[in-house]
Amino acid sequence: MTQSLSPRVEAVFWFLLTATGYFLLASLSLHATKGADNIAAVWPPSGYFLALLLLMPSHARARLSAFAGMASASFAANLWGGVPPLSCIAYTLANACEAAVALWLIRRREVGELSFMVPRAVAGFCLAALGASVVSAAVAWALVEGLTGASADFFLSWLTTVLLGMLIVTPPIVMLARMIGTKAMDNASRAMKAEAAAILTLSGLVTIAAFSQSAFPLTFLPCMAVVAAAYRLGPFGAAAGMLIVTIITSLMTGQGYGPIAAIEEASKVKVLFLQFYLLSLLFTTLPLAAMLIVRQRLAKRLEQSNRWLLQAEAAALVGHWRVDLVGWSIRWSDQAYRIHGLVPGTPVDVNYSVEQYIAEDGAAVRKILEQAVRTGEPFEFQGRIRRADGEIRHVKSHGSIETGRGGRAIAIFGTVQDVTEIVENARILEAARSAAERVANTDMLTGLPNRRHTLAFLEKALEGAREHGAPLAVAIFDIDHFKRINDTHGHAMGDRVIHRVGQRAKAALRDEDMLGRIGGEEFVCILQRASAQAAEIVAERVRKAVETGTAAEDGLPQATVSIGLAVFDGELDIEELLHRADQALYAAKRDGRNRLRMAA
Repeated sequence: MTQSLSPRVEAVFWFLLTATGYFLLASLSLHATKGADNIAAVWPPSGYFLALLLLMPSHARARLSAFAGMASASFAANLWGGVPPLSCIAYTLANACEAAVALWLIRRREVGELSFMVPRAVAGFCLAALGASVVSAAVAWALVEGLTGASADFFLSWLTTVLLGMLIVTPPIVMLARMIGTKAMDNASRAMKAEAAAILTLSGLVTIAAFSQSAFPLTFLPCMAVVAAAYRLGPFGAAAGMLIVTIITSLMTGQGYGPIAAIEEASKVKVLFLQFYLLSLLFTTLPLAAMLIVRQRLAKRLEQSNRWLLQAEAAALVGHWRVDLVGWSIRWSDQAYRIHGLVPGTPVDVNYSVEQYIAEDGAAVRKILEQAVRTGEPFEFQGRIRRADGEIRHVKSHGSIETGRGGRAIAIFGTVQDVTEIVENARILEAARSAAERVANTDMLTGLPNRRHTLAFLEKALEGAREHGAPLAVAIFDIDHFKRINDTHGHAMGDRVIHRVGQRAKAALRDEDMLGRIGGEEFVCILQRASAQAAEIVAERVRKAVETGTAAEDGLPQATVSIGLAVFDGELDIEELLHRADQALYAAKRDGRNRLRMAA
């Protein structure tokens, strides 16, 4: 509120504001102590000055001006109240030390503005006020003792009065000033303002009713009123209600009214009891109000987090569920219902949620959950459920076990995600990969493995034979006089002959054998776990199958094959083994074709 003022004018402003307010509050307080029992329970100027220090700019000129105003007002008020000049100086110095210490302690804990909406900050403020009160009382007692011989009661009285002054007066002033500065009061509705005025007025009326008589001990009524103010209006309601109760109880008790004034004890006992009453009320309501604000904020954050969670679940097709193992009940989120094809809120039980899995998956799910409950370890499973509309969907669940005392499992919490599209896409990708692999490894004319795939298969077979001593043989064959067939009947007919030869040869092999086309009219048979004699029998069967299977069949010209057979004999690589088989093939051709020759 002073940002637009020049530094000099601003210093004058804080001097006058501090001096005027401090002098009025100090004069009224000194005047109130001249009642029937001369009771002074609270020193409001201490709280007023500390509030101004918390609200004013942090630069030195403003603070020095405020301290000068406070010192002038304190000395004048005490002198006007009949206090000797030297005692006035001592009191003023003690009050100045109290404000400086309180401000220093608060700024050490709070870097920014002190907030009475946070329980931790409220606790820090109370500790700072207590520390400052102890220092102020010690300074006052030390100075006054040399002048008037003050007793220990003086120390205690000073400590409690200035402590209550700061604890009760500072919070409402600071909060009211900040509400005005942020225009929070302008934004409040008329109904809210009317409710606040009614609650605070009721607090005052209840306090007057309780302390205007002494026949009935109704000191609990102001407590109820301030708690109600804290509940409905928050920290400001608690602080304002507390200030109203303090003013009324102090004035009426000081004038001899109310249950505390009726106590048949000395005045100092009545003062201590009143202070104890006010402190008890203060430490009940102010932290309560701060905790209510925290609770409201947490509730709003929780509500917002729940909204975000529901939106995220809907976007990701993920729901959550929780099984209460003690009450044997289950709770689903809205998205969990949608995944199962149900309207959110439809009654379901634990057995229903598991029974939705198809039979073979349901048994596995039960086993996984039972093991998780037994071990307490997190779990994960995937299965198929049959929705309420009969549709089969793939779902995936992750979860963990909640344990109680003694590590006993009390609940299962988990998420459920519809992964049908993921599973379907994975299946399509796998099918596409397999198809691409088949295309890459298959000879398009014959449908047999191509050269790359055949040689890779032979490489693995040779490695197995070398490591485990398993029998292995390789037979290479090609079509006799194939160039003549092409020249006479054309390339299309030649391709048909190659296809037919490949099919007839494959049909003659055993299940463990492999036939591949390695180029042109040339083929390779890989005969696994075949001795030399067995390999020779199989190779001869291939030759006869080709010879009889293509003769005058489907209009195809006669075709025969020559075969070279080589049995594995410790070769280091497939090239050596194929070379031996190839040499045997040449021998078969030299000997007249349509025959089988074994490599040496």
